Amino acid sequence: MSDLKVAVIGVGHLGKEHARIYAELPGVSLVGVVDIQPQQAEKIAQRYHTRYFSNYKEVIDQVEAVSIAVPTKSHYAIAKEFLQNGIHVMIEKPMTGTVQEAKDLIAMSKTKGVVLQAGYIERFNPAIDAIKKLAINPRFIECHRLSPFTFRSADIGVVLDLMIHDIDIILHVTGSKIKKFDAVGVNVISDKEDIANVRIQFQNGCVANVTASRVSITSMRKMRLFSEDSYISIDYQKRDALIYKKSSKLTLKALNFSEMDVSTIADLKSYVFGDLLKVEHIKMDDCEPLKKELSSFVDCVVGRKEPVVSGEEGLKAIEVANDIVCEIEKNLKLIHNAKSREDKL
Repeated sequence: MSDLKVAVIGVGHLGKEHARIYAELPGVSLVGVVDIQPQQAEKIAQRYHTRYFSNYKEVIDQVEAVSIAVPTKSHYAIAKEFLQNGIHVMIEKPMTGTVQEAKDLIAMSKTKGVVLQAGYIERFNPAIDAIKKLAINPRFIECHRLSPFTFRSADIGVVLDLMIHDIDIILHVTGSKIKKFDAVGVNVISDKEDIANVRIQFQNGCVANVTASRVSITSMRKMRLFSEDSYISIDYQKRDALIYKKSSKLTLKALNFSEMDVSTIADLKSYVFGDLLKVEHIKMDDCEPLKKELSSFVDCVVGRKEPVVSGEEGLKAIEVANDIVCEIEKNLKLIHNAKSREDKL
């Protein structure tokens, strides 16, 4: 079987890593990289011994699959052309800027019988795999995704830029529809929300509190999940995760605190975090999440399989994210109008 012919459209901060990984993957031929900045395209092409182009249309007849890592506003137009030509597409998050654009791309991929994968890298985190395998039913989820302002992705706000990662994971692990939500946001540097918080209530009773900021001094990417019998703490940056699972001994009836003599327990800490709470460290393998993501994409293309994060799942995250943005914009407008009325008094 011949190598899968792949190109990367957009080789900036993230796209250049796509090019690096494709150049390393067995069974893949990186036939070219594309960027509207010729010098950047040439530099990356030379680094990975391939050709460079300044217009994505030049590679349409040369590839079988592409990664699209350009600004969100260009996702739809570029992906549309490749899908219409029967080329498999992997699009970095968010898949598109609007719900209708996402629906159009999904329809095209179905018509042409090609793979459309949305780029949500956290899905390939071992901790997320562990949560799904354990069939944990979360009752409360708390997420913090904070970073300094990078001046990338300035065409979208922090909800579509950062928070959408957590939205996708939360939808994935809850498996429930949203009942209602409340959202607030603030513009600090850009003309779109740079800080946002949303509290989501699901139909199954789970509640999620999600905070995202791209104007923080330090970076943070953490998630905590609470269920009736377990607590999970994930630190994406440190690649560390812990699961605390309650044992059958941890009940008021079994413990009978009024009659317990803690002085008889030689090591109280070991008793609590050994007998009462079982602590499991989730092993984070050394495999790079982006490499796992692109390897999965290639495997789906070659094997004609459904991707881990399909276009439909990418659409769900966009629908929720856009609803949150609309709520934030509505609240900001109310605040602005109230301030204007105060200034006139």
